[in-house]
Amino acid sequence: MSQRHNLSSIDRSNLAPIQIECDADFLPVFGELPRELNGTLYRNGANPQFESPGAHWFFGDGMLHAFRIDNGRVSYRNRWVRTPKWLAEHDAGRPLFGAFNRKLPDAPSSVTDDGGVANTNVLFHGGRLLALEEGHPPTEIDPDTLATRGYHDYGGAITGPFTAHPKIDPVSGEMLFFGYNAGGPLTARMSFGVIDRDGKVARFEHFKAPFAAMVHDFIVTARYVLFPILPLTGSLWRAFRGKPPYAWEPGKGAYVGVMPRAGSPKDIRWFRSEACFVFHVMNAWDDRERIIADVMQSEQAPLFPDVNGHPTDPERSRARLCRWTFDLAANSDRFQRTYLDDTTGEFPRIDDRFTGLKTRHGWYASANPASQLLGGMSGLVHVDHHTSTRAHYRLPPGDTTSEPVFVPRSANADEGDGWLLAVLWRARDKRSDLAVFNATDLASGPIALVQLGHRIPDGFHGNWVAAR
Repeated sequence: MSQRHNLSSIDRSNLAPIQIECDADFLPVFGELPRELNGTLYRNGANPQFESPGAHWFFGDGMLHAFRIDNGRVSYRNRWVRTPKWLAEHDAGRPLFGAFNRKLPDAPSSVTDDGGVANTNVLFHGGRLLALEEGHPPTEIDPDTLATRGYHDYGGAITGPFTAHPKIDPVSGEMLFFGYNAGGPLTARMSFGVIDRDGKVARFEHFKAPFAAMVHDFIVTARYVLFPILPLTGSLWRAFRGKPPYAWEPGKGAYVGVMPRAGSPKDIRWFRSEACFVFHVMNAWDDRERIIADVMQSEQAPLFPDVNGHPTDPERSRARLCRWTFDLAANSDRFQRTYLDDTTGEFPRIDDRFTGLKTRHGWYASANPASQLLGGMSGLVHVDHHTSTRAHYRLPPGDTTSEPVFVPRSANADEGDGWLLAVLWRARDKRSDLAVFNATDLASGPIALVQLGHRIPDGFHGNWVAAR
């Protein structure tokens, strides 16, 4: 590369990018990998190709990492997602996009305004591996080579932004998705759609939210879809005046739209609460006339300023496991919020075979209460809702963990019977391990560690794809 990163503010953490793409066929394994564990763990995260003026690491180019496990043998491969932005900057040998991935004034006129980075999630559905970020359509990836195949808009059946957190119904195999800013940047218009198990678009609709907001995740149960519109607001008025395009605006309050899956956007019923913020949902289910959703909630939005450009309060910005309850039979538009835990955490996961159904088990990455959202996840937590117990695994000082991913022992195993996979950064050695835990016995530590010769920067999300 002709230009090196100068990310001094994150040089001492594991957020700084790496500049290598590589393949490793035989990684050292310490301990014993379960013989039933066969497939690939895919991970995605921001890994900027170039330092760009005013650009937050959050919006860096996507880099995919794949650990393939085959009867005790582990191989590794990583590749940048070659989006139109990545290709244009690679050819130019310099950054062409700045803050919020807007094209820089000195970028050649031949460069399009497409600042997509495909850096947030990666999952398999309908026979395709998709790299996702919430501002653009999915990017199709070759599951074996990690080569980028380009945007996949399902034959033109969908348009506009596509969430990084679609939900796959374990019964029907459908993938439900939404998009915010569906009417253009910083607008209140949203989209919702369903893609069937074969990868065909079954429905695609639009509706208007109470206000323009950043909507990172949503909620799905067997019978309902919920859209959280929380007061991390988007404003063209602010953006045109040099103020924060996205900012914390608690006076707007919190709205959650509840739509029957058998209905349409005209059937959305809006519930309200005091201001709060959620990046990620653990799971939700409906119980007759109630909907219960477990989310990682903070009282203020982390990472973003208020409308005057001032940072939010770190103490009030830490996320904790919280239960939202919606009483559909009540003559009220309010929903209840009850914290289940006081542990700071993020990146909640479940046994995905029970998405939208009542679950007993959940997991998330935990942090010291003083830590920020990213760069400080220093442990893992197992939640058993039946016994109301928490099991913790804490990493050595300085080490961090990625989002944990659950893998079932078999397709028919009981909920929670399987393993938890997480990529760990070893601060002292400046490299990463893939750790494999017994999912319901975190406290005993990893049953196997797969050692990588370099580090994987703290990223966002990933998923397991069983061997085909």
